[in-house]
Amino acid sequence: MKIKIINTSHHPLPRYETALSAGLDLRAYLPDGPVTLQPLQRSLLKTGLFIELPAGFEAQIRPRSGLALKKGVTVLNSPGTIDADYRGELCVLLINLSPDPFVVNDGERIAQMVVARHEQAELIEVEQLSDTARGAGGFGHTGV
Repeated sequence: MKIKIINTSHHPLPRYETALSAGLDLRAYLPDGPVTLQPLQRSLLKTGLFIELPAGFEAQIRPRSGLALKKGVTVLNSPGTIDADYRGELCVLLINLSPDPFVVNDGERIAQMVVARHEQAELIEVEQLSDTARGAGGFGHTGV
């Protein structure tokens, strides 16, 4: 699949870091300098990227596992959804969940983007749903 992209940053285009990676790494575009996230602070960080997805696809913005594990920094609205008709700049909503300040530098890999096919559902209102063995059980009802 080919995706049209505009790159207004001075960073290379996102790329897959390994041959079997699902996500493309996104970099912070911070032309005014580093951003410090204090504990529990969130910030919307720009990437300088604009994309045109084909109909039937979305881009999911997800945390980088190493950043979450090592620094306690994650994507707040994970996964963030980029719809095929969105033409604005890709931004990443980061939050610092650690007790220490975290500095985001220009060009730092801050999130990953996974492109996925999706369907649009037609909702049909009914009076009753079919029975299943699980029923209404949720939120851990099957145990640990």
